[in-house]
Amino acid sequence: MTFLRESYIVFRRQMRMNLRNPAWVIIGMLQPVLYLFLFGPLLKPLAEQFGATNAYTFFVPGLLVQLGIFGAFFAGFTLIAEWRDGVIEAERVTPASRTALLVGRLMRDVLQLFVQALILVGLGYVVGMRAPVRGVVLGVALTLLLGAACAAASNALALSTKSEDVMAPVINMVMMPVLLLSGILLPMTIGPAWLVRSSDFMPTRWIVDAVRGAFGGSFATSSMAWGISWTLVLFAAALWWGTSTFRRENS
Repeated sequence: MTFLRESYIVFRRQMRMNLRNPAWVIIGMLQPVLYLFLFGPLLKPLAEQFGATNAYTFFVPGLLVQLGIFGAFFAGFTLIAEWRDGVIEAERVTPASRTALLVGRLMRDVLQLFVQALILVGLGYVVGMRAPVRGVVLGVALTLLLGAACAAASNALALSTKSEDVMAPVINMVMMPVLLLSGILLPMTIGPAWLVRSSDFMPTRWIVDAVRGAFGGSFATSSMAWGISWTLVLFAAALWWGTSTFRRENS
């Protein structure tokens, strides 16, 4: 109970900060919404070429994963500002669990991502997406786990670098191949063979396929198994990295 209470205290403080300055939430939501309304219509004539019966049922899951990855990756910038303002140093002298310091922040990031995901899925249905409710629930759950993993990794990177000037290019270097090789905007199957083979080594490609399969109503597939497995592996690895980094910082 103490761990939950400490996590909730950190979460409550983080939420108050977000509500006072919701710019990051709004900015993080605008990009996938713009993609949905400006890029989505371009996919309609191409949907049949890559085996999709509904362009938005194919496109919205990719945007959902994009939201989970890219939005959560920027969580660490807030942590750098807190470190610079002495917040981390102040937390260091408390008896609070070092894991709770991370989990409380992840709770904030997951809640923020959940609200954004609901908005994106709702807009998807408005523009013509057709997806079963249980598929949407599974897809959003995978996205939340992936988002938590990315947020934990972002926090760990922030405490390791303690500099926006270092962290920003590192994130950009990671995000570019993730965006291009995960099939977020277009399926990898339409690319050349060497690019398809390269994407097989990108864990997020399997997660995108799993979320896309869930929205399409396909659950008992190898892509779904790989996607769920990679989501759990990334979440466990990032949580371990983030927790160990917080413990080193506060030891």
